[in-house]
Amino acid sequence: MNPRERDALDAAPDGILLVGHDGCIVAVNAAMLAISGYQRSELEGRGLEILLPPDTRAAHGHYLRSYFAQPSRRPMGLGGVLWLQRKQGGAIPVDIALGHFGAEHEGVAVAFVRDVTELHQMQQRLKYQATRDTLTGLNNRWQFGQELLEQIKIAQANGDMLALLQLDLDNFKAINDGYGHEAGDQLLREVARRLKAQLRSEGILARLGGDEFVVLLMGEGAARARFWSEQILAALAMPFKHDGLALDFGASIGIALYPDNAQAGDDLMRFADMAMYSAKAQGRGNAVFFESSMGQEMAERVLLAERLRMALGYGGLQLHYQPQVDVKTARVVGVEALLRWSDPVLGNVSPGRFIAVAEASGQIVALGNYVLDAACRQIAAWFQAGTPLRVAVNLSAHQLRQVNLVEQVRSCLQQHEVPPQWLELEVTESQAMIDPDQGRQVLADLAALGVTIALDDFGTGHSSLAYLQYLPLQRVKLGREFLLPSPSRDRLVEGIVHMVHALDLDVVAEGVEQPDQLQLLRDVDCECFQGWLHSRAMSADQIQAWLVAA
Repeated sequence: MNPRERDALDAAPDGILLVGHDGCIVAVNAAMLAISGYQRSELEGRGLEILLPPDTRAAHGHYLRSYFAQPSRRPMGLGGVLWLQRKQGGAIPVDIALGHFGAEHEGVAVAFVRDVTELHQMQQRLKYQATRDTLTGLNNRWQFGQELLEQIKIAQANGDMLALLQLDLDNFKAINDGYGHEAGDQLLREVARRLKAQLRSEGILARLGGDEFVVLLMGEGAARARFWSEQILAALAMPFKHDGLALDFGASIGIALYPDNAQAGDDLMRFADMAMYSAKAQGRGNAVFFESSMGQEMAERVLLAERLRMALGYGGLQLHYQPQVDVKTARVVGVEALLRWSDPVLGNVSPGRFIAVAEASGQIVALGNYVLDAACRQIAAWFQAGTPLRVAVNLSAHQLRQVNLVEQVRSCLQQHEVPPQWLELEVTESQAMIDPDQGRQVLADLAALGVTIALDDFGTGHSSLAYLQYLPLQRVKLGREFLLPSPSRDRLVEGIVHMVHALDLDVVAEGVEQPDQLQLLRDVDCECFQGWLHSRAMSADQIQAWLVAA
């Protein structure tokens, strides 16, 4: 090669290799030296294999030698990005275009080499974004769908089994609403970390979106699916630490099996989803296998959730009110607001049915807001009618964790011009104890508004009696369970009432249905009761008429 030709090669921006028919490098330019990290003397006269990574030398080296030995026959297999081994170690992606150097250099071919590291990195980032969940780094829904289809093909060919585990966090919305989206994101990342640590190399793991994750186990039947679901539930049962707090969340898991339950990927996903909702309906924190009867149950829940959403939109819900009565004077001193729903399509739907659906479908907070607003509106109406009554409203665990709960209550009172002492907010022991410090602060802020705070279902949760003295309570509600006949009933009720009185709190007994129960409450100096012995829950108009008649 003459000096003019070499200067022309060195002036080219891309790396250039001149290769003889024997596959040896005849000449290289300056750009090629920069790309490879070699000196000119280290490349010229050497075989092309020096520039190929060790794991590709056999295959790609054979193709390249074949090309240069027989230029008329273009070998297959060289399309796309190739990898070039640098002298300093490590391989970089390069794009190679092959051609002939010219008639005067017969038998010499030219390879134009371009470093495409940045392009390759961009392509990898785009591929990652298309196939991975950006928050957790797990497979996303699309990629999991592709993996599922591929694994079903393999299982069909080999006669293998598959187990699909779909899990949904049980308390995610409450944490997300109560502590902010950053806490929710941290929780999702922590769940992904625990799942990866638990499963290790077992199965394919993905985040479908929101707080839903899925695990595909290959070659596993019902027994191993049960085993892995228990391992996962145990891993997620440990509290999540956020800002010094230990927050419980847990999960519910639905399991569908291939080929026992379904042979198509979409069906397998749908059936696992049905089983997961069944797990939630059965109390959460457990795993449930799909059964054929769940299809109808799921359809009913979907219909129920949709009708409930419509009812919240057009005002199809109602509050009924059960009187709370002074034990000694039989005078009505307040009422408890109870939610009732009569749907044009479904008829009367019990709270036991629609509350669980509201929680599962994310409508429980909207439901709680409706009750609060309707109760304040009714308090204002009774005030205007000259028959004021204190109204007790149950707060859900989801509401108690809302960061703006206090502001919502304040706004509702102001909007309806309701004196705060006529609104009573009831929380259960279990709700208050999920996060004791946070619960105490929220209840203290609510009490500072002037509303009354009552503890519902006293004695049935897992609270600490020592902790109760620090809650801003005015009254405690005694559950109906304590009034059921038993040898120790009278002594137990007397002890509880005296203990509550020692904390300077009033007692309201629920579920009073028999005269002997009311007599017991008189004997132990319980202040108030409610139950069928006095009256069932009534509509606002019925309460109004009843008050006027009294």
